[in-house]
Formats: sequence, structure tokens, C-alpha cells
Amino acid sequence: MGNEVGISRRDVLRTAMLGAGMAVSRPLRVGAPQVKVFDVAKFGAAGDGKTLDNAAIQRAIDAAAAYGGKAQVLVRGGRKYLTGTLVLKGAIDFHLADDAELLASTRREDYLGGLANSSDADRMASAGGALIVATGAKGLKISGTGKLNGRAKEFMTGYDEAGEWWLPKDFRPKMFVLTECHDLEVRDITFGDAPSWGLHMLGCDGVLVDNVKVRNLLDVPNCDGIDPDHSRNVEIKNCDLVCGDDGIVVKASRQTKDYGTSANIHVRDCTIETQDAGLKIGTETTSDVHDVLFESCKIKTSSRGIGIQLRDEGSVYNVRFKDIEFESRYYSDPWWGRGEAISLTAMPRKAGLKVGTMHHISIENVTGRAENSVRIWGSLESRIHDVTLDRVDVTLDRWTKYKGGVYDNRPSAAGVEEHRTVGYSIRDADNVTLRDCKLKWGANRPEYFGEAIESKSCTGLKVERFEGEAARAGLKREVAL
Repeated sequence: MGNEVGISRRDVLRTAMLGAGMAVSRPLRVGAPQVKVFDVAKFGAAGDGKTLDNAAIQRAIDAAAAYGGKAQVLVRGGRKYLTGTLVLKGAIDFHLADDAELLASTRREDYLGGLANSSDADRMASAGGALIVATGAKGLKISGTGKLNGRAKEFMTGYDEAGEWWLPKDFRPKMFVLTECHDLEVRDITFGDAPSWGLHMLGCDGVLVDNVKVRNLLDVPNCDGIDPDHSRNVEIKNCDLVCGDDGIVVKASRQTKDYGTSANIHVRDCTIETQDAGLKIGTETTSDVHDVLFESCKIKTSSRGIGIQLRDEGSVYNVRFKDIEFESRYYSDPWWGRGEAISLTAMPRKAGLKVGTMHHISIENVTGRAENSVRIWGSLESRIHDVTLDRVDVTLDRWTKYKGGVYDNRPSAAGVEEHRTVGYSIRDADNVTLRDCKLKWGANRPEYFGEAIESKSCTGLKVERFEGEAARAGLKREVAL
């Protein structure tokens, strides 16, 4: 990628933030050199799914990185490669050909990095190791139609029937931790059964994630799909995700090193199925998150369709969601989110802690069915301001068995609180506009379904050409508390 001629991915992504939808063009190669192939089998990889192939595959990676030219590490199809941590290097194409499968070892000693919160945890981005890692790699490509199998259930102690989820052991690796990588490309691969986070990109700059498929278990906690974290100039497109935890989540997590802001991120044409948030920013917001565009995505199911959860000292601004379809519903108590259609909340993680501000948020042409409200909730510590909802069309109904009439503020001191389900709830916010928005109620309307619009401690609220009424006769369409 470093030898290609044409406009940079960074420039294209900046244009996308302004033009809302320009695709990354692939520049023409001029005199591209021949690619040298480093076949892992020739370095001793057995590929029988039983022999630990770490050392052999790592030898191929190291040889390709030392080559100095265009190099591909070839992981041939028709085989399963048992492995712990593999350390990828810059300027190589790590290629999972055909149906090649990397099978995660279940032995702690086969992974680098410490357990979460241990003294050396920062080596693995504060988590217990990962299957694929890279640090400071430039021009790294991960490609192919093969897959990574995280063997999630083998990292669990058992299934909690009451909570309807799997309970993890002390050690469970992530699938990827890619740290401070530049000109990174991940395309066409599949990963699934992740025991923890999936594609975690920390402090990266210039990233393309294209046509990646995620097939995690829906009842395994913390198995996020794609996590750009303190990363910039990122495009995520054409991905198909199934995961128990957040689908695509932009964050700025707390680290021992300052990796900078999360900015200039474009997510488009993705399909998501999750038991947590579909498209989300937060909750980790220790640095600013800004200039983010989510567009043309479909959220098949979630516990919170669109979400921004500001909980830390960074601020979130210049964020746009457009052309999104979603469904959001209640799940069992351990899962965060209570079926909110859209949830923008700014409140401290714990009482007394500093929290940034959320402002200049645009949500346009969004349509969905949900079991709970559209929420825009600031707090005494952080008022939200300058938010526009334009052509948001929501149908509220109830179809699951779980207790309703609550809002989920976790993680915060407020926790889960009792609250009537209204169409649009706005609190501690300034200059919020609802323009050409719609609200419909489904056939099942429990007694806690209420008004169309509720506001409290708001200034500059504008409601223009709103269609919709309260859930029942006798209730006002709008109420100010």
C-alpha cells in the first residue's frame, strides 16, 4: 500500500465526512513489484488442528517482514491451524486462503500479555492476550476468505440460565489487538466464536475494514464486533456482523499511554445483529470522539439501536447517523440497553467524576421498530446541546417477555430506573430540533406507554411538522415536566 500512487485514504475519508458517502477509491498501481509468497507449511506448520503451529507461522511472518519487498504470508486452505498469539508485522499481506482456519488455543501460556488489570496488561490493550496482534505496523494487510475460530464456549465456566448468558473464565483472549498501525487493511475474512472483543484497533491511523464477516455467539458477553479505539481516518464498509455485544463501537478507552482522539471515522453499508447496541459511541470516552459518520446500515436486532454514551472526560461532537434501519428490544437483565430506539446520554460514570460534553449530533432518515423510547438525556454535570433529529420514524410496541417501563443508564450511578415509555424523551438539553419526525404505536400498548414527546430542563426545543400522538386517549401529545 505504501508504494501505491493516488489520493490517500486519509484525504478520501475527510471528503466523506463532508460529502456523506464518497467511497474509498483504490488507486492504480504503477509498476507493482512481484509478490513473494511465504507459505506457512514450508516453515513447518502442520495444519492438523492439533499441533500448536505458533512457532512455524511466526517464522513465516518474520521472514516475510524481513524480505523488504512485497510479501504475502500464505495460510493455505483445507487445514486448521491451532495457534495462540501471532505477532504480525508491517508491509506484509497475512492471507487466509480459501477455507483456512486459525483455531484458538485454549491454553493461557500460548498467549502474550497479562490478564486484565495486571501490571503488564497494557501490552495487550488492558486485556488478557489476543490471537492476532500487531504494534506499530505500517502497510499491514489481513486478507482472504478464511476464518478465525475463537472457541468461545471453551473459555466459559458455564451457562447462567437466569441471566441467559455464558459466564467467562478468568482468561479469555481477544481476537485482534492492532495497536498504532498505519495504512492498515482488513478485508474479506471471517472471525467468529470470539471469547472477548473482536477486531480491536487501538491508536491506528489510515484503516480500511471491508467485507469482514463476524459470527460470534449472541449469548457471550463482551464479544464486540469491530472497535476503532483512539483511531483516526477509518473506513468500515460492507461488513456483516453477528455478535452478542456491541456491533460497531467507536471509543476512546482508558490506557496507560495517550493514543489521541478518535476522529474521521466512516461506517457504511453494514448489517448488524446483536444483543447490545448496533451502532454506538462510548461508553469509554476518555479522549474526544469527533467527525464520525454512520450511514446506510441495517440493524436487524439490538438492545439499543443507535447509541452515544458519554461517560468520561472526553467530548463527543460532529457525529452524523443517516439512512439507518433498526430493530431494538429488551433482553435479559445482564445485557445493557432496554430496547431504546435511539439513546444519547451524557452523565458521569461515577458520582463526582468529570464528564465531557456532547454536541452537534445529527440523526437523519432513520426508521425502526423498538420496545422503548428515543432518548436525549444530558445531566446536571453535562448538558447535551445542538442535536437535530430529521425524518426519524419510530414505531413503539412490546413483543418480548421482559419487564418494561425502565431506562438503562448504565454505567452510571443512576443505573436502571423506572420510567414511562414515551416516544421522544429529552432532558437537560439545549437546542434540540425534531424535524419531520414520526411516531406510531403498535398493537400492544402497556399502561406505561405514554406521551409522544416529553421534555425536562430544556431550552431551545423545536418541534417542526411532527406526526404522532400519545399512546392512549386522554394523554397530551407533549408534556414538559
